[in-house]
Amino acid sequence: MQLITERNALLKALGHVTSVVERRNTIPILSNVLLRASPDGQLLLTATDLDIEVVETIEAQTTQPGATTVPAHVLNDIVRKLPDGAQVELSLDQAHGQMKLRSGRAQFALQVLSPDDFPALAAEQLTEQFELLARDLKALIEKTRFAMSNEETRYYLNGIYLHAAPAADGSDTTVLRAVATDGHRLAQAEMPLPEGAANMPGIIIPRKTVFELHRIVEAAELAVKVQLSDKKIRFTAGNVVLTSKLIEGTFPDYVKVIPYGNDKAMTVPVADFSAALDRVSTLAGEKGRAVKLSLNDGSLNLSVHNPDSGSAEEEITVEYNAPALEIGFNARYLLDVAAQLEDSEAHFLFSDPGAPILVRESEAPPDGVVPLYVLMPMRV
Repeated sequence: MQLITERNALLKALGHVTSVVERRNTIPILSNVLLRASPDGQLLLTATDLDIEVVETIEAQTTQPGATTVPAHVLNDIVRKLPDGAQVELSLDQAHGQMKLRSGRAQFALQVLSPDDFPALAAEQLTEQFELLARDLKALIEKTRFAMSNEETRYYLNGIYLHAAPAADGSDTTVLRAVATDGHRLAQAEMPLPEGAANMPGIIIPRKTVFELHRIVEAAELAVKVQLSDKKIRFTAGNVVLTSKLIEGTFPDYVKVIPYGNDKAMTVPVADFSAALDRVSTLAGEKGRAVKLSLNDGSLNLSVHNPDSGSAEEEITVEYNAPALEIGFNARYLLDVAAQLEDSEAHFLFSDPGAPILVRESEAPPDGVVPLYVLMPMRV
């Protein structure tokens, strides 16, 4: 194998594929990236952790086709430190079991492992297929991923539940909906159902896959092709292909916990609410991070009382005409929700101090991805 490629393109590709490679591996080949040079001027880079596989293709001037594997993070570090715009020459020295890397006056020799030992994520038949815009997929991820759980005991909550569902507005339309919850909060985002997605099974995309996917679609443009079965999913965004196993389990019936009947409505300026909440939560304890919301006609008082560090409170003007209400929340959870709100105002719908609340944006976002959030209260 011998080729020349451009440093920036190689670095970008390595950034995508090496992110799935764990720093510590008991299986040496999993620490490596597979490099495969084809005669038609392409270099394929592949990395896997046996649950996720990322493949990216870049252009290269191939003198001799071939394949090898080298330590992923070492190669990434070397290329990252090369000058911007540099040319990188890669050549395999079979006799010494090394891959030579040359760029300008710099040269490196990396130990290799046989490409024949590199595992491939078995590509079973992916029966369903559809496309959606990269910006829409990115919005579905960003508006829900913060609510994913990371508890091992409830592994089926350690990801985003993606499925076709009836629209939340009660209309006859079907939407593509993403849902995440950790039992204390729930985030839901939905968009018009892409053509071809009507028969997709409900799937749970693992937490790590969610973050890797976001990294890829963040730089992608136009459409992303989605192929899936009930066990695996594949995303193709430009010259990057991500294949992942899915979480095998049953996502809970989340619709039952969404309090559509809450009748006490507060409309609040998002910027004012976020800033005030951020200030008063400075004194909230790390355990629980409790903040109390006291609602009266036309005003919201946010307060924190911490016996270890003191107290804080701030009042902001809101629209609220229901009976006075006091309710407590984890300040971090409230800030996470507020960070997702794109409109200038948000609607908070309450029932009583012990019941979950519903948070919506006052207007549908321009990108067509409509979010909804549920928060469980806490004692303060």
